[in-house]
Amino acid sequence: MGQGRFITFEGIDGCGKTTQLRILAEALRTAGREVVETVEPGGTETGRQIRKILLDPANTAIHPRTELLLYFASRAQNVEEVIRPAIHAGKLVLCDRFTDSTLAYQGAGRGLDSETVHDLDRVACRGLKPDRTVLIDIDIETSMARAKKRNQRTGPDESRIDAEGAAFHTSVRQRYLELAADESGRFVVIDGRAPVETVAERILEALAADV
Repeated sequence: MGQGRFITFEGIDGCGKTTQLRILAEALRTAGREVVETVEPGGTETGRQIRKILLDPANTAIHPRTELLLYFASRAQNVEEVIRPAIHAGKLVLCDRFTDSTLAYQGAGRGLDSETVHDLDRVACRGLKPDRTVLIDIDIETSMARAKKRNQRTGPDESRIDAEGAAFHTSVRQRYLELAADESGRFVVIDGRAPVETVAERILEALAADV
């Protein structure tokens, strides 16, 4: 049995992290690695129901603290049902968003204090932290344009966070970059404005020692 690893993908909306996670997962499976893909919020049946509440643009009355608790409720279920068992079985887990997203979106974006986020993380995740985190960074203009194009293609059902203004997304991006600077040994920052294939190559190269 190989060593289980936990790698997360982060970034502002439209950065391409979901696409890049899938590309990496396919490449690793082709190379013979056992890979589990999951997402936050979501990843389990319970999490998918919570995701509908969180991302439905009709739910304009959700308070920031309610939002925070719902994200961690989804995460706690994902950790217990999917992520920990896969790591213990020696598999490589790739997760689309984790607690760094909460620090960026609910912390910086919503103005909630980071200590509260860390306290909830200790309850929900019980000390689980990513081994490596890929932060795909793009500018705000590109982010908002890509998110709009995506929602036109897939529909508005998950557009509640996308609909926030430029100031919100700027705060989120800045917090991500601060997190990456504070934990440079865990984070790898990739320019998401490059062609998809180039971004994928850079991610695989940066994670070569981890996957």
